[in-house]
Amino acid sequence: MQGLLPNPIPVFKEDIPTPALVVNLDLFERNLQKMADYLNQRRISFRPHAKTHRCPTIARKQVALGAAGICVAKLGEAEVMAASGITNILITSEIVGKSKIKRFIELAARCPSLMAVVDHPTAIQDLAEAANAKKTTLNLLVDIDGGNHRTGCVPGRAAVELAEMVCSSPWLRFRGLQCYAGRAAHSIGFEERKKYSRERLAEGLESKAMIEKQGIPVEIFTGGSTGTYDIDVVVQGFNELQAGSYIFMDLDYRRIGSHTGDSFMDFEYALTVLTTVISQSHVGLATVDAGFKAFSTDKPFVPELKSDPGVKFRWAGDEHGILELEDARQAIKLGDRLEFIPPHCDPTVNLYDFIYAVRGDRVEEIWPVQARGMSQ
Repeated sequence: MQGLLPNPIPVFKEDIPTPALVVNLDLFERNLQKMADYLNQRRISFRPHAKTHRCPTIARKQVALGAAGICVAKLGEAEVMAASGITNILITSEIVGKSKIKRFIELAARCPSLMAVVDHPTAIQDLAEAANAKKTTLNLLVDIDGGNHRTGCVPGRAAVELAEMVCSSPWLRFRGLQCYAGRAAHSIGFEERKKYSRERLAEGLESKAMIEKQGIPVEIFTGGSTGTYDIDVVVQGFNELQAGSYIFMDLDYRRIGSHTGDSFMDFEYALTVLTTVISQSHVGLATVDAGFKAFSTDKPFVPELKSDPGVKFRWAGDEHGILELEDARQAIKLGDRLEFIPPHCDPTVNLYDFIYAVRGDRVEEIWPVQARGMSQ
């Protein structure tokens, strides 16, 4: 059952049943501290995105290092985090439909600092009517399209009208703007990423100025990502970063490049999937116990063996992966336990009930992924 700890609880890394999600605590803690220090020095508020980890234990660690609160993608994630004592939560996807609005209002009544985003007049009207019926105040941000055409209103006058509509209801409180340029997060090349993110943020900040011209304060301007963390925070008017993947990292980030070189290595690979070699019946091949059910499969590249990137991995079904060993620089044998860097950390984490937090050869903690599968 989701959230239950394994039985027996392993003491040593070699005892962890595979496949398993493992975090190297030394690397993880360095990633946590590096981002916290970077933002604290620049006096930028931090609201890390918990869709990366879906784990209240990690959220509490982020808040302890100065995060103002957390972001979640879905209402179900917010319910889990609030039940675990995390209160300052922003839901970054729109809440539409009677059943979800009802749940949102019930959660807001228990968690008054809860916030959500809106991008359409009908959604605001529905929220206002429901809030009035329950006499519950709702905190809302207007969501501005950051170029993905996924969610968010068109920048400019449309954003102003939505902010004015929120302010017209005594049960709705306008808190600010969200402008997330998702494409920028993984644009390859630092200058390309910088150009695209700055253009999208400029549109959002123009909307901010138009809203403030109407006498409406814009307390929060939130967005950004791990890929643009060192780009967005120097933009005047941007005051809250939503980065999430920095704690774990994955193969996709290595491709995008940073201002210091070709590879984005500002943060370290703290997350791996631990596997076991379970078959070696054919020359030059070895099979591990991790396939489609152990890694995200949304990227056009495969997991990479952390200890030897020269070993080629290929999918072999739901439960298996095959290693091609002809050019391997190390001997791999039956029973070996191998760690792989996932292609995409967020959906990989969502495949597991818990994360083994390891320091050296010992398991220090086991963190339940309590918001796993909370997609509603």
